[in-house]
Amino acid sequence: MADPVKRGETTPERGPARGLVRSTGLISGLIFLSRLLGVVRETVFAALLGAGVYADAFQAAFRIPNLLRDLFAEGALSAAFIPTYARALAEGGPDRAYRLGSRLMTALAVLLGALVVLGFVFAGPLVRALAPGFGQVPGKTEATVQLTRVMLPFLPLVSFAAVAMGILNAHERYGTPAFAPAVFNLVTIVWAGGLWALGFPPAKVALGWAVGTLFGGLAQFLIQVPGLWRVGWRPRPEWGPSDPDLRAVASLMAPATVGLAAVQVNIFVGTNFASHEAGAVAWLQYAFRILYLPIGIFGVAVGTVATTGLARRAAADDMEGVRDTVRRSLRFLCYLTLPATAGLMALSVPVVRLLFERGKFHAGDTQATAAALVLYSTGLVFYTGVKVLAPAFYALGRPRVPLLASAGAVATNLIVILTLHGRLGYRAIALGTALGSVMNAAVLVAVFESRVGGLLRALRSSAIVKMTAAAAIMAPFAWCAARLLESHVGAHGLHAQLVTGLLPVCLGGTAYLAFTGLLQVPEAGLLLGLLRRGARLKP
Repeated sequence: MADPVKRGETTPERGPARGLVRSTGLISGLIFLSRLLGVVRETVFAALLGAGVYADAFQAAFRIPNLLRDLFAEGALSAAFIPTYARALAEGGPDRAYRLGSRLMTALAVLLGALVVLGFVFAGPLVRALAPGFGQVPGKTEATVQLTRVMLPFLPLVSFAAVAMGILNAHERYGTPAFAPAVFNLVTIVWAGGLWALGFPPAKVALGWAVGTLFGGLAQFLIQVPGLWRVGWRPRPEWGPSDPDLRAVASLMAPATVGLAAVQVNIFVGTNFASHEAGAVAWLQYAFRILYLPIGIFGVAVGTVATTGLARRAAADDMEGVRDTVRRSLRFLCYLTLPATAGLMALSVPVVRLLFERGKFHAGDTQATAAALVLYSTGLVFYTGVKVLAPAFYALGRPRVPLLASAGAVATNLIVILTLHGRLGYRAIALGTALGSVMNAAVLVAVFESRVGGLLRALRSSAIVKMTAAAAIMAPFAWCAARLLESHVGAHGLHAQLVTGLLPVCLGGTAYLAFTGLLQVPEAGLLLGLLRRGARLKP
């Protein structure tokens, strides 16, 4: 992306940049709703179960179908399916693309159904391998096994939702797929409200929440079915293992699955170590849930728009278009995630306190979760960057590169945990995850630069320096505001939590936008223009 232009000058890049901002703004708004509901869901969960035995058991149990989901559904499947579907749509028209969708759905129903059955049979060994430390607490392993078996059908449900999302995104229908996770969260929140009203003990709350998770997964798929109908796709069972497009999805999924498996190894190892420390599995999950807010709002939103554009440009052999999309996407991600990183590190305690400190979640849990959040936040820029860089290589037909990068991330994470866990405990897991994301992004950037080029110049631009400086100024400003407010209203009670947790975030965000506007960062001008146009549209 070019450096800032002077007033009065025009540049051909401004049009695509505004398109990226507008599309990202739509998806960001919907994903923000989803992530906000996700935080509400986690807040209710924390109030009901805190960081106790059943909180640890549920989080560990949910990680088993979640690991498989990331491997076969929202991760490898999405990365392989969207570019293949886009190519089939461009080359063979809707009939060929719809046939691919139906055959993929059928294959998933058969393969994942068998996987669910195997998971049900071998749930015990899986849990003991994932969380060996749970065996030190009577009944904790058994509770985790029961919850795992209940939640295993979540895997095919969310896989169908991922296929639906890919089809709609390929047709440039971003709204419903971005809203679907919000429906999942809304269903589980309403379900949790019922559990709260019934006053169940922790064991029954955890079991009831597991059942509610299945209803949420089903709703996430069903909400997208009307959109599929509108674009002309009619889901029907169709077995076609010899379909060349289906084979292309499988060939892309194979290295992508191995690459994502490397990421899941990090989670597996982290849970394994954390299981030996009471409450650590829950603390890490709560901290990462907060981090998921900017990851979803910024990383997933920009990545979703970029993935579709990259698939089209790669199919047309438009390498300059691929290069330009990656540059603009990463620049915009840096503009959004640098202040989020600084803000989360500066305001970790008041943010955690605002979101979770009530019911069975106590002040000690706040401090432990905030410590993990600070360390997780150091990798935010790089974690979101991978959401753009990895799809670029899949679109270019080079899926082994993300595999190499993921392997580097795993190695980094393992070295950090093995070296520092004895001294840092569960905090080493958060640090290892962050540094692993740094390694992942660094490898992707280096290979992209060597094979495609034009990326490092954009990342070394003066605009990135200005963004970093503005975030560095904003963070201590927000921290001082939080401390000042805390000295006046205290730190406990919902009113004090709102004042000390929410107000500094708003002040920090406003300050960053003002600083980058004064420094004439191009992304600030685009964002401010979008906000002004939105304000003029209000009645």
